[in-house]
Amino acid sequence: MKYFLPYAFLLLAILSPNLYSQSGALRLNFDEEGTTYVRASIRAQLWARYTDLNPGSEIYGEAADTYFDVSARRLRLNINAQVTPKIYMSALFGGNNMNYTTSDTFVLKVLDLYAEYKFSDFIELGMGKSGWQGLTRNNVRSSASLMALDAPLFSLNTVNRTDDTARNLGLWIKGKVKDVDYRFVLNNTLAYNGGAPAADAEFATIMPRLKSSGYVKYEFFDKESNKSGYSSSTHLGSKKVFNIGLGFMHQPRATWSSPNGTDTLFHDLTHFAVDVFFDSPVNSSAGTAITSFLGWYQMDYGPDYIRNVGANNAANGTNGNRSFNGTGNAFPMMGTGTTIFFQLGYLMRKDLLGEGNEQIQPNIAIQFSQFEKLDDPVLVYDLGVNLFIKGHLNKLTLGLQNRPVFFDNGTDIAVEERKNMMVLQYQITIN
Repeated sequence: MKYFLPYAFLLLAILSPNLYSQSGALRLNFDEEGTTYVRASIRAQLWARYTDLNPGSEIYGEAADTYFDVSARRLRLNINAQVTPKIYMSALFGGNNMNYTTSDTFVLKVLDLYAEYKFSDFIELGMGKSGWQGLTRNNVRSSASLMALDAPLFSLNTVNRTDDTARNLGLWIKGKVKDVDYRFVLNNTLAYNGGAPAADAEFATIMPRLKSSGYVKYEFFDKESNKSGYSSSTHLGSKKVFNIGLGFMHQPRATWSSPNGTDTLFHDLTHFAVDVFFDSPVNSSAGTAITSFLGWYQMDYGPDYIRNVGANNAANGTNGNRSFNGTGNAFPMMGTGTTIFFQLGYLMRKDLLGEGNEQIQPNIAIQFSQFEKLDDPVLVYDLGVNLFIKGHLNKLTLGLQNRPVFFDNGTDIAVEERKNMMVLQYQITIN
């Protein structure tokens, strides 16, 4: 019964004729003007993928160098309601990474469940479980409007360590003051079920401390909505946006280490970031637009903290020939040090493929990280192209990721080779 609620809402959204407005949206207005309402959306991101696996990778005990698989990267069911002009509620159900190793254990769960009260445009107060947090716009990016194949996952800096799929229970204050958009958040972190402290910092298995974070951006041109914490990666020429943002994140006694094997040292998690986002039409009549993002992140988890992450990992084991990266498509994604992230995309003219709504958007993303633990920098390239059939609601994405593979030879941890992953993604949304 604990998983009944998401399916009940899904059935209601699909079958109830009262939810369909004249525009065909899954929406029910509470008043004639539509200022109060309840609405729903259903979204899936489906992957067909070919992966060069890291050295030493195994799949159910059998060594494998490459693998092809089909998976569901994300499934989402969102229900939100403007209950009164001042009260807003949102619930998000879903899950990530339904692949051939997880399809029998995959479940929908509650990702977001929160309410907000709007005192004015200057100040709104929210509380519940959500992705609201500070540091940068990418920490709470919308997976529904990504420009690249996937999000810059390094920015989800505590994902599934002290949070639940990058979400926590907490409270926040947000608002807009003229050209300034701000949010400040206080979150309960989850207890980490790890082992004893080791030489390198790792999240501590102790009483979890509160995590504070904030983000302030100056909006030079069009204003972005702060209705949701999930920011768009590209507006597809619908807005002219130029923002500069500053953010922080702090959690005391978040990690621990024991460099001598005897004493336990505790370390604060302290992150700072600066980002610049530009998204603008180039030729409105032709439908062309440019999108770019540049972010600088200074992250401190404690001495020599490093974490390998393989999104929607295609392998589930390693053998004695393993690299420092670990299994499958993992690589050193986050750690103590500095990261620079750059993204650029260009939306091509709307009649390029003939009359119709289909548009093409080639894009590139680069992550450059210099981590304390590693002797070489982490340099990851993502090349992609989007085919927008109906904007972000219905699109195809072809993405190629090139990642470094590190080896630990006992004296240094350095790059010895590089591997690729190619993904064809189909995203479909009903709202």
